[in-house]
Amino acid sequence: MDRVHFHAATSFRGTGAEELGAALSTCTSPIKVETLSGEPVTFDCEFFSTGPVSFASCFYEGAFQCTRQTATDKLMIFLPTLGKAVFDPGMRQILSTPGQGTIIDGARSASAQVYGPRRHLALFIEHRKVANHLTSMLERSVNGDLEFHPYIELRSGPGRALMQLVETACNGLRGDAPLRQSPMALASICDAVTHLILEATPHRYSDQLATPAPLPAPRHVKWAIDFMHAHISEPISMDDIAAAAKVSVRTLQQGFRQFRMTTPMAYLHEIRLTAAHQDLMNGHEVQTVADVALRWGFTHLGRFAADYKKRFGVLPSQTLRGKGSEEGR
Repeated sequence: MDRVHFHAATSFRGTGAEELGAALSTCTSPIKVETLSGEPVTFDCEFFSTGPVSFASCFYEGAFQCTRQTATDKLMIFLPTLGKAVFDPGMRQILSTPGQGTIIDGARSASAQVYGPRRHLALFIEHRKVANHLTSMLERSVNGDLEFHPYIELRSGPGRALMQLVETACNGLRGDAPLRQSPMALASICDAVTHLILEATPHRYSDQLATPAPLPAPRHVKWAIDFMHAHISEPISMDDIAAAAKVSVRTLQQGFRQFRMTTPMAYLHEIRLTAAHQDLMNGHEVQTVADVALRWGFTHLGRFAADYKKRFGVLPSQTLRGKGSEEGR
């Protein structure tokens, strides 16, 4: 379970496209709003930031178009209860109407046309949280675009449960509601909505989640993983890992191929990339990307940048510039 703290609740009410654009924008992901008719645009929006997961409750009057100027490192889920919106993430248009949730990958800049009156709840989950949960569920690392199906049924099953959880979160974070003083309960809700999205919506790893869980990894694989984590920033070799696991290099490689579907050194590379990502996201004392790369054993900065972008979808310099600047949308 991720450590979750309630960061901020912000409310925006107003009239006009420019004012709405300012309300929806963040420092790293500005949004331009243009009216689609002669009628004025009015809005009443609340945003609740909890770190890797954020929630929103929004109501709009009027017809307008929103265009995201830059990509964002979030999975965006919209749960409408009134009105219509059409999202265009660059491949095909996605219709959003009551009873049908929509999932948009923020890694691709997108536009949306909203036709009020429109009311929806929204959920924003950082890609790293989704990937970390999926890694835990599959017991192996994942990478690349997860390719979520854009629709989720909200009238029954997991979609209905998701709707109820997001509504509970918004109500519990509003004003002096008790959820603001209960980080454990809030973390449980954030984990639950992430699991629901992964289990209820088709994506690139859905078939693997549906297969029976693998047998528990043998003792020597666990010893090797513990040794890697304990010496993650040190220049350890395959021989060092095998010695710590008390097996031959060949046996160690076979164990990782069978139970982790990777090699020992690829596994070490993955956990080092994850550690570097956490430093870039959270390290307030970090000065440069090179500092982080060297700290975690990456001596070739160009290769580090390429591997990092393949794993997280952005360059390390983009993560460093953007850390801490987004309140939640």
